[in-house]
Amino acid sequence: MEPEFRAMLEQARESIRAAEELLEHGHPGFAASRAYYAMFYAASALLASLNLSFSKHSAVIAAFGQRFAAAGLVDPVLHKYLLDAFDTRQIGDYSFQERVSQDRAEEQIARAREFVTAAQTYLDKQGEGQ
Repeated sequence: MEPEFRAMLEQARESIRAAEELLEHGHPGFAASRAYYAMFYAASALLASLNLSFSKHSAVIAAFGQRFAAAGLVDPVLHKYLLDAFDTRQIGDYSFQERVSQDRAEEQIARAREFVTAAQTYLDKQGEGQ
């Protein structure tokens, strides 16, 4: 695997660890936000493996959906996870009316782990084929 992709996945794993610590200390909204970023970094690593990069979150999400989920390269549920995580992040970071629950943050962290594992598996397999 390319060092760039490895570094992006390590940043994703670090975001998951930060999410777990934030949740443990009673900050579910911020924890959900970090879980989203873990998925975002992993999706960005996958897209970088196709020599694609984007400056907008919406573009990363759309390209991941098209290039990986719809193409059958990863389980399409991962795109749904990424979309939901983005929405949850918006609540956690910007909403003063709605709050992210402990349960929802836990779910986002579990999904982030699954997402990063799937990205790692895909990139490892691609590295074997070279």
